[in-house]
Amino acid sequence: MRWFFLILFAIAVMLAVGIGPRGEKFTKPPLYLFPDMDWQYKLKFQKPTDFFADGSGARRPVAGTVPIGYKLPLSQEDQPVGGEYYLSGTFGDFYGNGMPEEVTVDEAFLQRGEQRFQIYCTACHGTSGNGQGVVTKYWAIPPTANLLDPRVAAMPDGQIFWTITHGKGLMGPYNGAVPVEDRWAITAYLRALQTAATAGK
Repeated sequence: MRWFFLILFAIAVMLAVGIGPRGEKFTKPPLYLFPDMDWQYKLKFQKPTDFFADGSGARRPVAGTVPIGYKLPLSQEDQPVGGEYYLSGTFGDFYGNGMPEEVTVDEAFLQRGEQRFQIYCTACHGTSGNGQGVVTKYWAIPPTANLLDPRVAAMPDGQIFWTITHGKGLMGPYNGAVPVEDRWAITAYLRALQTAATAGK
């Protein structure tokens, strides 16, 4: 019986401490039993800090680091070179069709496209492009696009390139990871897959 009263007393004290002071004003900061990272030292963009000698929280990139697909500094020579269709897959507001004049579709180009397709596309779209990649075992809603579907095969080459560049639905954009020429190589390889899929029909 003694333990019952001790436990009851402890619960009453906790309730009084936890509920009693609510709504009152204090001159000292409250006692945080579980701060849950409410107070953490971190740098926020465009905010001052005394951590660095210059007092600025915004930092320049580390010397020698290179954004994916580019070189530093971004000189005129480092910019992607090509016409509107080569860089965007479009002519104004319309998708173009066919490969741009800046690329040469040969065996090496298709092999490059196959390599890039295996790296970036097969996890979702499968090795053959039929939409049965490894992620379908864990994620099926919405289903991954079947790239061999006649609807996809009827798309202009520029639309395929544009989709790789900007993404669609749950597929994110690949313009930051895959250079322009490699995106065209993937497009050319996908056309080869689609042709092979319909060859026996």
